[in-house]
Amino acid sequence: MANFDDNYWLAADREGQFPDEFYKAIAADGWLGIAMPEAFGGADLGVAEAALMMQKISESGGGMAAASAVHINLFGPQPIVVHGNDEQRSAWLPPLIRGDVKCCFGVTEPDAGLDTGSIRTRADKTKKGYLVTGQKIWTSTAQVSDKILLLARTSQPSSSARRTDGLTLFYTDLDQRFVEIREIEKMGRAAVDSNQLYIDGLMVPQEDRIGEEGKGFSYLLDSLNPERILIAAEALGIGKTALQRAVDYAGERIVFDRPIGKNQGIQHPLAECWIELEAASLLIAKAAFLYDTGAPAGGLANAAKYFAAEAGFKAATQAVMTFGGMGYAKEYHVERLLRESLIPRIAPVSAQMVLSYIAERVLGLPKSY
Repeated sequence: MANFDDNYWLAADREGQFPDEFYKAIAADGWLGIAMPEAFGGADLGVAEAALMMQKISESGGGMAAASAVHINLFGPQPIVVHGNDEQRSAWLPPLIRGDVKCCFGVTEPDAGLDTGSIRTRADKTKKGYLVTGQKIWTSTAQVSDKILLLARTSQPSSSARRTDGLTLFYTDLDQRFVEIREIEKMGRAAVDSNQLYIDGLMVPQEDRIGEEGKGFSYLLDSLNPERILIAAEALGIGKTALQRAVDYAGERIVFDRPIGKNQGIQHPLAECWIELEAASLLIAKAAFLYDTGAPAGGLANAAKYFAAEAGFKAATQAVMTFGGMGYAKEYHVERLLRESLIPRIAPVSAQMVLSYIAERVLGLPKSY
């Protein structure tokens, strides 16, 4: 990460360009396969190691721009690893690990959001495979991706079934002859594109289906807990670098003949941020340990995502306030970190949904929605 300094990420943010040099460097050294099986070119390590990696990438100053450029390679292929057949794993995983192929995640829809059971994108079975029509939104890296991990409805669930039944998972070519990709202009992380996809007549071969038809949502769950843990680690990285920048500035900035860091009005908020970031790191470590050892990890994975996102945002906000007016200036980078610290608070699941999940699944309270 030392080869990609603040100026690199500032330029990527200003120009809205995907960080190709960074991506190639990460791929060349094998980091994209940190949690993938050795048989396909990976390192076969755990989510704990992947989380540490993503924290350091974010903490380097790259923030969510750096993290989002690579993190789908760490959690996205998990359904392929677990539910794909030998031929699919052999064909699909090595190019992802080498960085020869980029993949995007086509799950969220404009009229569904977090309500995955309301997905409307259709995959109608034909003699050649499946004909897909529908829309996806907030699909990151679609502008630069070759493949898409796509969730689509192949049948309607019966009245007694779960609403998420009938959803099927595919890994297929992102063929832009049949997929219109419109980039969404957004507040931060300009270096990594977010998009709305309009899919009209995309033919997906039978062999691009992962596992059984209609069980795609359950397969997707294999990647959700790792994703939450990695997002938490990325938020922690932002918080740590923002805090350190604020501490350094507070020790150097002289006002009224004394460093501003001598004032408790500056010290105490920064000290609170340190405490909360340390607590977040322990939540992440425990969640990753549970997942890697096969123990139930949903509660801790969601808790880590919630708490680290809040702690990272608070530290980034306090960094801007410590810098004062210069905190609003791009040259000091903390305003960029603040903008990007909002992403883990919003995605991939809202704070309110996390709290509802913990209330229901951990505390045993009645479902509220």
